[in-house]
Amino acid sequence: MFSKLSIRLGLLLFSILLLIELLLYAGLYVSLADERADEVIGQLLARGNTHRDVLEDHFDEVTLNHVIMMESASDFTVVVTDGRGGILGRSADVEPVLLEEVLHSDNETVPNAGRVLESGWREREFIVTDSPLTVEGRHRGHVYMLAPSAMIRETVGELGRRFLMVGAFSVLLTILVIPFLTRFITRPLLRMKRVTEQLASGGRPSGLDTARSDELGDLARSIGQLSNDLERMRNERNEFLASVAHELRTPITYIKGYADLASKTGTDEQSRKKYNEIIQDEAGRLNRLVGQLLDLARSERQGFAVSLSSVSLSSLAESVFSLVGPAFQEKEVQLSCRIPDDLTAELDAGRFQQVLLNLLDNALKHTPSGKEVTLEAVRTKKGVRITVTDEGEGIPVGEQSAVFERFYRVDKSRSRKSGGTGLGLAIVRDIVEAHGGTVSAETRPGGGTVMTITLERGNGDGANPARG
Repeated sequence: MFSKLSIRLGLLLFSILLLIELLLYAGLYVSLADERADEVIGQLLARGNTHRDVLEDHFDEVTLNHVIMMESASDFTVVVTDGRGGILGRSADVEPVLLEEVLHSDNETVPNAGRVLESGWREREFIVTDSPLTVEGRHRGHVYMLAPSAMIRETVGELGRRFLMVGAFSVLLTILVIPFLTRFITRPLLRMKRVTEQLASGGRPSGLDTARSDELGDLARSIGQLSNDLERMRNERNEFLASVAHELRTPITYIKGYADLASKTGTDEQSRKKYNEIIQDEAGRLNRLVGQLLDLARSERQGFAVSLSSVSLSSLAESVFSLVGPAFQEKEVQLSCRIPDDLTAELDAGRFQQVLLNLLDNALKHTPSGKEVTLEAVRTKKGVRITVTDEGEGIPVGEQSAVFERFYRVDKSRSRKSGGTGLGLAIVRDIVEAHGGTVSAETRPGGGTVMTITLERGNGDGANPARG
């Protein structure tokens, strides 16, 4: 029951509001009670000063009896004494003990404005004030005013009962409001929960309130972005599987078809030899495709493992040229190298040989006979820049960043004819990024493509470590 967010949130809000109400009402109650007690004490002192002023104007028995008679009909008690402490008159009987305390208090230092002798209304039976009586400059006595503390306690008690009623009503109102408040707060979260369930089931989410400008709006927009990313990933996965199936089917179909032709009894030796060569070519293509798929799967799972060391780029280029040179000669495409002998870089020689092989192979496929492909490397302020430039048909401007995606082809029919798999440049991108570098494609004015690799100095800091 208490595992639901709405219930826990409701209990938390109720506890906080209840605590605030208790502290607020308790503080207000104490403040009002003390204020009411001070008001009664102030009125009592003012009443005593009024009687004192009357007696100072007419200090005789008639005035004294008049003052005593006035207080006899009230809830207060007045006691008038002479200068020696003798009682001149009182409006009601007072307990001897209390009267003794009053008469023997320090009466010599009482200011003319009077003073409060006893204000402890919570624990004492009476509160007492003292107003000094001075006639013609001579101290003639005191006017004591006594008020029963029960009167203040009764007023404060009534105030407390009203506070209890208001507090009970506030608690009841809080209990009624909390469910609506928690529902208002949790409704967007529940809506997002349903959206995430739709995402988990492969559906398209709906009902997200992305127009909000608060944190819930930020969360809604993040979920919407996540939905778009998941949709894109699903589409990429489906396209990837379809492309893999197609790429595998093509060489397998060739191999099966030409194997059937080669196995027929009526096939002459020259045709059988030709068919076997085609089968070998397609088997090699199939082997390369499977190897590239394994490389991509490894990169997707844990990234390419690179073991960095200082490598001479000119020596690396020579080893690559020895592998691709025959293919360039066969197609009559000139292969040039412009790399200083002393130029080195921190990289994985084996992995980067694969990068250069893929880039040069891609350039060869798209460069007509009689043209040139150039491999160049220069040192920059930040590191090393390597370029592979061809004189082919180039890449449309809007598709230059997409050539590094898996199975991407600018001209699918041409690429398939020339034997490309659409995976080579994707592998190039992953290996270069594993070295902490970047790779980009750009079409030159007048035709041709420039593939640029940028490796910053200290590029190995962010690279994947070698794995044993």
